[in-house]
Amino acid sequence: FPDVMYGICGFIVSVIVALIIFRISRSRTRTDVAVLLIVGIAISSFLGAFTSFSMYLIGQDSFRIVTWMMGYMGSASWLKIGVLMIPLVVSVVYFYLKRYEMDLLMSGDEEAHSLGVNVDELKRNLLIVSALIVGFSVAFTGMIGFVGLIAPHTVRLVLKSGSNTRLLPLATLGGGLFLLICDTIGRTILAPTEIPIGVVTSFFGAPFFLYLAIRRKKGG
Repeated sequence: FPDVMYGICGFIVSVIVALIIFRISRSRTRTDVAVLLIVGIAISSFLGAFTSFSMYLIGQDSFRIVTWMMGYMGSASWLKIGVLMIPLVVSVVYFYLKRYEMDLLMSGDEEAHSLGVNVDELKRNLLIVSALIVGFSVAFTGMIGFVGLIAPHTVRLVLKSGSNTRLLPLATLGGGLFLLICDTIGRTILAPTEIPIGVVTSFFGAPFFLYLAIRRKKGG
């Protein structure tokens, strides 16, 4: 079961790195978002150097790494789907059980703490559970970006509500539908040549990210 080991290793490494980033950016009272971004970018660049070095050592056979970095779902199998369903179900169920606490967290750390939420523990647990599903997903499919940005924000814009009671299940289904559409586009638009799904999601995700930034700047 090499694929399972890839997922487990991905989960362990992502948890360690995420906790390190969270710990460094955490002050006595709050998490400094600017420091969080800077540390995240620095560690991402540092780890990316190992990937580039591996590609350099492998030489001509590094195409598999390049394909993985672009996101690729052509090697999917029912065994991989079955393995991936375990962390997926665990993550979705945990997030849904914590939906009310997550709603309070959106109001700010201080307000959530005043209403009885253990903010530090909740954030740490959410980080670990997120690393569980992300670690397995990336290990199996590669780096497919912007799905976690487009799906929840689109659902939130449609619902005009930030409540996680409806947002979580709809964002989960919306993310899967978005991936299916992008995969179909990648397979058919230049057939028989297949475009990596990560390229297609980035094509849609980058303009959407700019739209959100402009909308936030205008206060919309």
